[in-house]
Amino acid sequence: MTTIRTVRAREVLDSRGRPTVQADVHLSDGTLGRASVPSGASTGRHEAVELRDGGSRYGGMGVLKAVESVDGAISDRLRSESVDDPERLDRAMIEADGTDDKSVLGANAILAVSLALARACAAHQRQPLYRYLSAGAPVTLPLPMTNMISGGMHARSAMDIQDVLVVPVAARTYSQALEWISDVFRSLGELLDQATLLPSGVADEGGYGLSVTSEEALTLVTEAIASSGHEPGNDIAIAVDMASSRLVDSRGGYLVDGDRLTSAEIVDRVVSWTERFPIISVEDVLDEDDWDGWVAATQRLSHVQLVGDDLFTTNVRRIQRGLDLGVANSVLVKVNQIGTLTESRAAVALAREHSYSTVISARSGETEDDFLADLAVGLDGGQIKIGSLTRSERLSKYNRLLQIEEELGESATLARPFAAARTAGAGAVNPRRNG
Repeated sequence: MTTIRTVRAREVLDSRGRPTVQADVHLSDGTLGRASVPSGASTGRHEAVELRDGGSRYGGMGVLKAVESVDGAISDRLRSESVDDPERLDRAMIEADGTDDKSVLGANAILAVSLALARACAAHQRQPLYRYLSAGAPVTLPLPMTNMISGGMHARSAMDIQDVLVVPVAARTYSQALEWISDVFRSLGELLDQATLLPSGVADEGGYGLSVTSEEALTLVTEAIASSGHEPGNDIAIAVDMASSRLVDSRGGYLVDGDRLTSAEIVDRVVSWTERFPIISVEDVLDEDDWDGWVAATQRLSHVQLVGDDLFTTNVRRIQRGLDLGVANSVLVKVNQIGTLTESRAAVALAREHSYSTVISARSGETEDDFLADLAVGLDGGQIKIGSLTRSERLSKYNRLLQIEEELGESATLARPFAAARTAGAGAVNPRRNG
């Protein structure tokens, strides 16, 4: 019987230079599993709690308390335990914390160990991580959803919505999808040079940070798709992350591009975008607690993938509420929103049971850990949202998927969640050239 010998953690830095937790799990056979946890900027009110130190060190963002949780309570609970049932060990950590939001030990501490344990178990079984996570079920490679222009909490720019992304819906293989994405990113850079639109810098997830309106960003990306030699909508479509919980003003309305809008009006605007641009997916169209608005939005936007991120927070209770109300049709899955691999699996399973699509997602604060790539394949997540193509913490995951594609060989199949969908967009106008 293989057991846990030691559990240890350390403070490391994420892609924004902020501390995060890295954990090591050593098994009795000498196997090591190591994992680092991501951290978000645009975080929902209902996410599990990251344990931070406060005080002046690292501007209050240190995680030595979370490291202490791993080295102390979590290690004491797991040491000498058999690894034949990792889900039981995840549950043991949840019970040791004793809160709904993991605020005692810290979701960052619990998740680091949960992921490191999965890596150790995969290594012990001499399996690639994605094979271990799949438990023998068939897998596909996820369709990438890739950041092009960033605003909101991800960039210091004037664009109110958070991200405009591209989705290579007609790509036949993962490697072809990545090539097409690179084509668009390069074309977008050339368009920005021609228009003398200088990015304010590389945003948290590697996209261009621009002082543009939402419609200007949508137009630029649509033009970049066309100028890259691909057909907007048929070959490559657009996804939009509204992050609308960050758009709510003190009076309860939404501020978008200088306009104060009601829930119905913001949905009207998004519907008009889907009629003029090749938009195939919209994330967090309304605030995370605007359930009535979401009901109406789902009726109006049933023709696109309507993704709940802050709405669901990878939490089966909130997903079940959404199912009961009939809101959205897709779940964004972020492991650190809920805090264990077991609970993330449960979120994917519940979504799939009710024919909701899933998007396995990174956070704005990532590390070079490529666990997310194996997770998206192992859970057959269908789509993956990593970020853009310019930062190594993003590329580690894109490149890991290339390795998995090669390992799978002839059985490597790219998921095609939008195989039957076609979108508008060929007639999009450029508001910068039209007054």
